[in-house]
Amino acid sequence: MAGKFEWRKFSEVNLEDSFFDPLKTDYVEFPEWFKKKSDAGEYTLVFHDEQGVGAFVYLKKENETIELVDKTLPAIPRVKIGTLRLAERFRGMRLGEGALGVSLWKWRDDKAEEIYVTVFEKHAELINLFERFGFKCIGMNSRGEYVYLKSRKEIDYSDSYKAFPFLNPDFSEAGLIPIFEKFHDRLFPYSELKIKRREIEEETAGNGITKIYIGTPYTSMHYKAGEPVGIYRIFEGATGKTYKSAVTSYCTITKMDVIKNSGRATMNLNDFIKNAGNKTVFSPEELTIIYSQSNVVMLELVYNGFFGKGHNVIHKNLKEEGLFEAHPYNLNYTKEQFIKLLEMGDVDVQNVIID
Repeated sequence: MAGKFEWRKFSEVNLEDSFFDPLKTDYVEFPEWFKKKSDAGEYTLVFHDEQGVGAFVYLKKENETIELVDKTLPAIPRVKIGTLRLAERFRGMRLGEGALGVSLWKWRDDKAEEIYVTVFEKHAELINLFERFGFKCIGMNSRGEYVYLKSRKEIDYSDSYKAFPFLNPDFSEAGLIPIFEKFHDRLFPYSELKIKRREIEEETAGNGITKIYIGTPYTSMHYKAGEPVGIYRIFEGATGKTYKSAVTSYCTITKMDVIKNSGRATMNLNDFIKNAGNKTVFSPEELTIIYSQSNVVMLELVYNGFFGKGHNVIHKNLKEEGLFEAHPYNLNYTKEQFIKLLEMGDVDVQNVIID
């Protein structure tokens, strides 16, 4: 898939692209609204490829009432997803998940109480996406659109996607997942290589927030679904590993499959490659080589957040705090230890783990 997401000014986006025709049909005032945003110098997250615009996301901070047919919601701090649209050629792919994931990151970091979106019933695929991420229909507006809303006060922790971008406060164990730098930087946007935070958001929007980690451990793993984990980037240089190997990100495990255990396969090669899909960094050829190993484990992760440039937690500091007393596969953190790790990465824990 050629192309990429970028934060662009409205004035840099071609309103005459056929991508916008359905929006102009659904909202006759759309061109006028677009011009106002352009004149105001506002930004949007937009995907371009060789065919033109492929996706478009606009976020707006609000503190005003929401008028529904049967009730009015009071004015409180909210983020509105003013527009989220995907071109037909990208339906069913990862752009929608990534764009919504970045929108929820922005909502969390803004510390607004709620985030909402309006959508017509005919857009069933978008509705399914919003519901997967914990949005609930609260009614209909006078335009005939359904209003889907997500509130910090009513997070559904039964599902890691519905809870995203927050971590379930009820976890009791956590861990680290070690990834060599050449694979880490393909799977997770590495903040030390990015000049600005928005570059990580752009890359994540394009790649989605579901990640597949495939390991070949020499020993058994303690990981389980619902467990938070830090992502440990292993520096492969000859010297300086204790200063350059670091925890860069944090995720929640959503699924774990033991593909092979001591040479005994529980999944054949074709199913292994199919299940890895487009959420892994490995090519089919690389997956075939991995499959030849005696022990193969596949973890599905939801990417809750990253520490950011200058905030990654290096190996030296992990050792000093007693958080690296074994091989990463064998580290089994308590809740208090994992919170300590997040704090070392300058994460606002109260804004990530909401009790």
